[in-house]
Amino acid sequence: MQSFSSKIVIGLIRNRHLFKLKTKPEVVDENFSVDEFRHSIDKASARIKLPKDVSAQSIAVNGLNAEWIIPENELKDKVLLYIHGGGFISGSCHTHRMHVAKFAKKCKIKSLVFDYRLAPENPFPAAPDDCVIAYKWLLGQGFEADNIIVGGESAGATLVLSLLLALKEHNISLPKAAFSISPVTDLSCSAKSFEYNAKNDVAPMGSWTLWTKMYISGNDTKNPLLSPQFGNYEGIPPLYICVGTHEIHYDDCVNAAKVAEQSGVDVTLRKWDKMIHAFPLLSPLFPEARKALQEICDFVNHHTKNN
Repeated sequence: MQSFSSKIVIGLIRNRHLFKLKTKPEVVDENFSVDEFRHSIDKASARIKLPKDVSAQSIAVNGLNAEWIIPENELKDKVLLYIHGGGFISGSCHTHRMHVAKFAKKCKIKSLVFDYRLAPENPFPAAPDDCVIAYKWLLGQGFEADNIIVGGESAGATLVLSLLLALKEHNISLPKAAFSISPVTDLSCSAKSFEYNAKNDVAPMGSWTLWTKMYISGNDTKNPLLSPQFGNYEGIPPLYICVGTHEIHYDDCVNAAKVAEQSGVDVTLRKWDKMIHAFPLLSPLFPEARKALQEICDFVNHHTKNN
């Protein structure tokens, strides 16, 4: 049964337009401003501080702005490469350091988050190319592939899958394991859950059409590095996919997990009843988010302590 606190929190998120004194939810259309959207997220993120037992260190990763998120008593030689979400058009180290800190702290693992290039200025394949750059940088710093975990949420979760397929394509050593929270895996956004969950989820109406169009930029949506649902997962490491049943991405997550499983991948597909997009990042606001975050961290801990 869905917790009362989750109903309250999710209800507030769904009706966030009321806090702006608007009677109807936001619709993303031709009047949408990427710059204004990014600014609003940056402004909100500035109010959130890291836990006292987690620190951030700015670094450059082969031309990419990046940050180490470092917990106390970190596991030696282990690392989480975290790929942030933001609809392929927003997000940064700044907006996501507090989210990455949750994983870093619970897993006791040093974590790298980086600013990949964003659409519309830099459409596909800029983002997956930058993910490969960041991963190869870690290898160049002396981290063994078997000691690397890759994870991310939303657009970052899609890029997690794209990265795995790209590494395989280029014969680069694959990470120990990966987790993907609420990925969109077919960028045509034609799955039925985009329709039947449109009012259940919290994504602004129309965002999946406009934002993904900016990222796709005329490319073939059947390209596996763009839409990882169409990839060959044979040889891919253990994979954990988390999704809520009220997400527009629900079908995409189920379909991608099925494709990977049919290729022999050790896949964990965790479906959470009545939960919304990327809800584990809302921990500790309600029990489902806390439990989902802990389960993902248990997955990470299992694969960092068993090699």
